[in-house]
Amino acid sequence: MGHKFAQIAFTPRVRAVQEAQGSRKSYARFEGGPDHHDRLGSSEAQFIAARDSFYMATVSETGWPYMQHRGGPIGFVQILWADKIGFADFRGNRQYVSVGNLGHDNRVSLFFMDYPGQQRLKVLGRARIVTRSENPAVLEALNMPAYGAIVERGIVIDIEAFDWNCPQHITPRFTAQEVAAAVAPLQARINELEAQLNGAAGGTTPGDG
Repeated sequence: MGHKFAQIAFTPRVRAVQEAQGSRKSYARFEGGPDHHDRLGSSEAQFIAARDSFYMATVSETGWPYMQHRGGPIGFVQILWADKIGFADFRGNRQYVSVGNLGHDNRVSLFFMDYPGQQRLKVLGRARIVTRSENPAVLEALNMPAYGAIVERGIVIDIEAFDWNCPQHITPRFTAQEVAAAVAPLQARINELEAQLNGAAGGTTPGDG
């Protein structure tokens, strides 16, 4: 009972390290009571829907973890229910490491990052692969035709737990689109001032005449 992420992540060995490092008491306080942090609320749903990428970790049959970056247009990760998310798996380099790993172990760990806002949402879940032949309706729901990428399959994840990370040490980073939006008012002001200067000079530049 209690914080579902802690139930999964805080194994006996992890708890022993917390005890040795002096943090066990503070974490133990939210491990009791009714289950929580296993169903997305509005804050989590809005955060995920605003992302254009995330990181997904799987584990191979030889025990090696594998981290993969997944990207697409904003909103390509869709909230299907409070405990279920899904996304279209667009064709990439065709190594299929994550897909192969999921055939062995369906457990995944996801990181959703907001670098400008210095926020990170961690999600633990169980993933299943959805093919067009098996469930065309789900593939159609996850597809984003305007993106123009080839959809090879869908991946639906049943959420087991989530947790928000501390913002400490998350370096703010901005996409080209975010930078362009931020400097647009400055560029507009520069254009306005240049027009005023040209008008005051009668459209001439120093040395003309």
